[in-house]
Amino acid sequence: MNIVECKDLSKIYEDQSQKVVALNSVSLSIVPGEFVSFVGPSGSGKTTLLNLIGALDSPTSGSIILDGVDLSTLSNREQSDLRLRSIGFVFQAYNLIPVLSARENVEFVMHLQGIRADERRTRAKEVLISVGLEGLFDRRPGELSGGQQQRVAVARAIVSKPKLVLADEPTANLDSTTAQNLIGLMRSLNEKFGITFIFSTHDPIVMGFARRVVKLRDGAIEEEVRA
Repeated sequence: MNIVECKDLSKIYEDQSQKVVALNSVSLSIVPGEFVSFVGPSGSGKTTLLNLIGALDSPTSGSIILDGVDLSTLSNREQSDLRLRSIGFVFQAYNLIPVLSARENVEFVMHLQGIRADERRTRAKEVLISVGLEGLFDRRPGELSGGQQQRVAVARAIVSKPKLVLADEPTANLDSTTAQNLIGLMRSLNEKFGITFIFSTHDPIVMGFARRVVKLRDGAIEEEVRA
């Protein structure tokens, strides 16, 4: 079964002065364990597509089936619960909580899931070690480099073992060496745990690691390339 299936997906933004077609009848399927990049120029629709798959926004028309569930059949609360339990997010701006330590940031999702404090602490430390941050558990985001902060964000995204991780321009604020190391880490996590990763990116480094590149232009799929 596909983990993601988009059928004739369209998204139109409009106000009194203009109408913008962000996506135009996009259909694609993603199977579990894929490592996929959505690429294209600014305004191509790649971030919109990522947000729709992550139930952060709703399509104007068409449908999204996520792990066998039609998102349109879920209430806002049910969509929120689905995001919490099935999807990990990695954002360009990291979105870490500045007053919390690295460990506490990683624990936060598990706290929302109702996981016991001792188990949260153990799992947070294990995943921080797996992303190369041993010894930095108690540092707050302001005491970490950009690459280290993004590793905390990756740890937070994977700690609850989601089926799917969505990453929006995760290397945009990183130098090339740090970006290479980070995406290599995510690829290894993909291979080790079978987590499906979908990226929105301009970065050739990310594209180089992807097993499938979906090129968008003007809200439509222009080409697909598989490694």
